[in-house]
Amino acid sequence: MIRRLKGLKAVTEPFLKIAGDVKDIREITAIAGPDDNESLEHFKKDLAALRKKIDTLEFNSLLSEESDVSNAILSVNAGAGGTESCDWAAMLMRMYIMWAEDKGFSVDVLDQLVGEEAGIKNVTLLVKGPYAYGFLKSESGVHRLVRISPFDSNKRRHTSFASVDVIPEISDDIKIDIKEADLKVDTFRAGGKGGQHVNKTDSAVRITHIPTGIVVQCQSERSQFKNKQLAMKVLKAKMYEKERMKKVKELESAYEAKKEIAWGSQIRSYVLHPYSMVKDHRTDCETSNAQAVLDGEIDPFIEAYLKKAKEKK
Repeated sequence: MIRRLKGLKAVTEPFLKIAGDVKDIREITAIAGPDDNESLEHFKKDLAALRKKIDTLEFNSLLSEESDVSNAILSVNAGAGGTESCDWAAMLMRMYIMWAEDKGFSVDVLDQLVGEEAGIKNVTLLVKGPYAYGFLKSESGVHRLVRISPFDSNKRRHTSFASVDVIPEISDDIKIDIKEADLKVDTFRAGGKGGQHVNKTDSAVRITHIPTGIVVQCQSERSQFKNKQLAMKVLKAKMYEKERMKKVKELESAYEAKKEIAWGSQIRSYVLHPYSMVKDHRTDCETSNAQAVLDGEIDPFIEAYLKKAKEKK
């Protein structure tokens, strides 16, 4: 009930605050005369702030699905391209972490497999914040990077791919029936930085749900028990999302109809050479400031996707 109340307040309170601000601005304009420059300056500032609040409220109104308010479990997987793609996956992880921090969200790294030479092969992040899943669900798909490779001594242009999967973190009160007999639990030593950071116990946990083939793992905690708890949470979220996706025809299942992480399947292209551009192929939203996007400024793409999704309904 408390969670429901918080969700309702998150919708109503911004609207009521804007209504109060509109009333205050009307009172200022009624009192101030045409020669009252000081009041006019205050009015301009208040009006600009009000417009920003209305834009934010309109943006948040696009997040109307039940799971939108949830935290997000985001996975990045390197695709075709070897070391290039591993580096690209690390760049995407940084982009999402910077976006989340700018929003005031927290990010936990649940699992990470580093690349052999550079970057990461895959990573799973838990992004905690109101409507984290509602914002990030637009990022699911294949992301393509075109740039001059820093790993190529001949400075040739390379194309890299990485896939992003986003699912909502389900609350503990949602019951998912998982039988112990259907689980294969493996333990292994978590990766460390060396020296005193080397893990001397098998604290990392990998869980395989045999009927569905879903595999999750966690090594962020020192305790095997805590890692198993977190891995089970991710497994439940993936199973819940898989069932939900079956029932929603508009959203094709990311697990059963997933495209190859390569040419022709990308949702967004990031071009750093011979020109600078980021373009979303689903909405045609684009910008020439690719570096800003890689630094976490992805809100225009999220908003364009949510608006287009709402138009289809």
